[in-house]
Amino acid sequence: MKIDSSLAAVVTGGASGLGLATVTALRAAGARVAIFDLNPETGEQAAAQTGAVFCRCDVLSDESVDEAFARARAAQGQERVLVCCAGGGNAIPTARRDRETGEIRIFPSDRFEWVLQLNTVGTFRCITRAAAGMMTLDPIDGERGAVVNTASAAATEGQMGQAAYSAAKAGVLALTRVAAAENGRHNVRVNAVTPGLIYNEFLRKIYPDEFFDGYAENRSLVGRVGRPEDVAAVVAFLVSEGAGYVTGETYGVSGGVFPHA
Repeated sequence: MKIDSSLAAVVTGGASGLGLATVTALRAAGARVAIFDLNPETGEQAAAQTGAVFCRCDVLSDESVDEAFARARAAQGQERVLVCCAGGGNAIPTARRDRETGEIRIFPSDRFEWVLQLNTVGTFRCITRAAAGMMTLDPIDGERGAVVNTASAAATEGQMGQAAYSAAKAGVLALTRVAAAENGRHNVRVNAVTPGLIYNEFLRKIYPDEFFDGYAENRSLVGRVGRPEDVAAVVAFLVSEGAGYVTGETYGVSGGVFPHA
């Protein structure tokens, strides 16, 4: 899928995982991309690898987000695309004794608040800046905005030990719907993706090999575990003109493991 080469995009959390795969897909489609990430080392490496621009950004800070958007706009103009991939939380435990450490009855409230801040409020911070800028675009010249938020299947599945992460990603879905309703009249579309199990090196470091055993054969309807590129391909579609009538929607990317009507 080709994208207008004048299109400028911002990808938060773009230095690794789903974010880096999204940057790669958008660059391959012809877009100019600014990587927002907290880690300067991996951010600069990702920028050099993809031909993107790196802007250090801490989504927990209003000031940092403002500075990152200012740097990105100075480098490549007003963004027409925002993809929010920055986030995280307590890892999905594999044994019951580990799951219990994330249960609501004992999970620390300060950690719960941090996960909400990182995922939901961090996404909110970036949408507010991008949407305000996208309102200045001229739809007569074909300049329309698109936002894609990264949520998770955990937002609707209620996974044990994942109260903070599930609540945070459910908040991202609610935020997506409201942002779509508010910004549609300003020619800005807002959608979300909800990945299931997506294989990457980060997960490999967290989970033992047996966590992945049998997943492709027994759960995935397409016979394999997901890859970051699978999510990036959906994101690339959602920001393209091919999805011009799509807004306020949630796209699952789980290999059929978490189907929703």
